[in-house]
Amino acid sequence: MATKGAARASTLDPLIDDFVAHIRFEKGLSANTVESYRRDLGAWRRFAAEHVMRPLQPTHKEITDFLERLRSGREPASQPLAASSVARMLVSIRSFYRFLVREGHVDSDPTATVASPKQTRSLPKAISTRDVEALLERPGESPLEVRDRAILETLYASGLRISELVALDVDDIDLDSGAIHVVSGKGSKSRMVPLGRQAKQAVGRYLTSVRPGLAARTGTAGGALFLNARGARLSRQGCWKILKGYAREAGLGEKVSPHTLRHSFATHMLDAGADIRVVQELLGHASLTTTQVYTLVSDQHLREVYLSAHPRARG
Repeated sequence: MATKGAARASTLDPLIDDFVAHIRFEKGLSANTVESYRRDLGAWRRFAAEHVMRPLQPTHKEITDFLERLRSGREPASQPLAASSVARMLVSIRSFYRFLVREGHVDSDPTATVASPKQTRSLPKAISTRDVEALLERPGESPLEVRDRAILETLYASGLRISELVALDVDDIDLDSGAIHVVSGKGSKSRMVPLGRQAKQAVGRYLTSVRPGLAARTGTAGGALFLNARGARLSRQGCWKILKGYAREAGLGEKVSPHTLRHSFATHMLDAGADIRVVQELLGHASLTTTQVYTLVSDQHLREVYLSAHPRARG
């Protein structure tokens, strides 16, 4: 029986390959996003080999059984997945079957009636301006620390994702006008983001006194802006390791995640009265709804200030 199931599931293999090629080359999704889709569909394919009678037209129950297994941590999951991860898995499967409908491989989308798992709305975790200052003051004066200061200042000044920062080339930075040209992996959309005075100074110092020496260590640096100790383009993992190290030194520890400076940038801008549509543009959000979650953080901050400061607000 298992052999028959595996044979049926194997019909998905070339179609998954076609879908992955479609989202990579035609839709222009980032390598990380493409790999997430491939991983999700691999889990679905393994489940289909054992539990789905017709992988091209799975039933509503077969799909919901798969999602329930993910929630409870049963095969093909190795541990219970959060509702957000299960919802992402459903998005991957739904995108795949919608692709099959468009390409004429199936007549209807079997995921159309499957509801997404309910998710609790988590607020972005920002740190205070005082904590940001403590973090930015940690790098010293060695060449790599000069680079690290430029990295931290740029992340907080611009609200870039770490993946966007490490993808920057030297030509993407215009220190004269104080702007960065950012190309996001999310659909290869581009935007211009201003760079503040202190960030400009930090990046300028890195470019003149540190980057040439790093680039000389290898012939493969190309136009990459931020280089690692070997002279190659800094990776996202390497950047996150740098940020985490300085966070520990600043006593922030678990408060810091890869998106912390991005969240702090948006929250502090809104706290200071910036228009939400300006913040949306700076962050590169396609939808204002995505940016509006930061207004919840700011409203919460306003309530805390009110309750602590107004003489008739305290019990």
